[in-house]
Amino acid sequence: DNITMVLTLIGAAAPHFWLGLMGVIIFAVNLGWLPAAYSGSSPYLLCLILPMLTLGLNSTATITRMTRSAMLDVMNQDYIDTARPRRFGEAVTFVHMLRNALIPIITVVGLQFGSLLGGAVTTETIFAWPGIGRFIVESISNKDTPCVLGAVVMLAVIVTCINLLVDIIYAFVDPRIKSQYKSIKRRTRHGED
Repeated sequence: DNITMVLTLIGAAAPHFWLGLMGVIIFAVNLGWLPAAYSGSSPYLLCLILPMLTLGLNSTATITRMTRSAMLDVMNQDYIDTARPRRFGEAVTFVHMLRNALIPIITVVGLQFGSLLGGAVTTETIFAWPGIGRFIVESISNKDTPCVLGAVVMLAVIVTCINLLVDIIYAFVDPRIKSQYKSIKRRTRHGED
């Protein structure tokens, strides 16, 4: 647990541009295992490894820390103490704990998506990857205002859709939220009648 927390602290603290540059220096320049940038000559999957690690490390660290915190909160609840002596088994207890801890975890995953899009700008620039982040940087350099506005609006729509999806997932994970939606629907129907 202590080793994991130290690694996740380092992963959460390291910025995307630093991780990308260190990945290029270590794995592309010194070891020569992976390509430093996107190119048509290298295999596609090899070109994806460093950008994926660069973008995913921060999010993985944040989600890991949040999962640990949510699980510790749920483990201290009274119903878990009640379930353990009844010999439901540690696996069943763990499943119930994880399901009840999912709401804050899902929230963090949804919020991390926006952070991934923000980090994609620097990551795509470092690895010469043709994506929307690099397109935005080039459009800003060329003072192409319509392209910048279009790309930013598209990213805003994507983030909004992800937040809507997170809210919908809440209803499937927690039955209490689903019942709140149903009671609101019933009240609006009765109000219309």
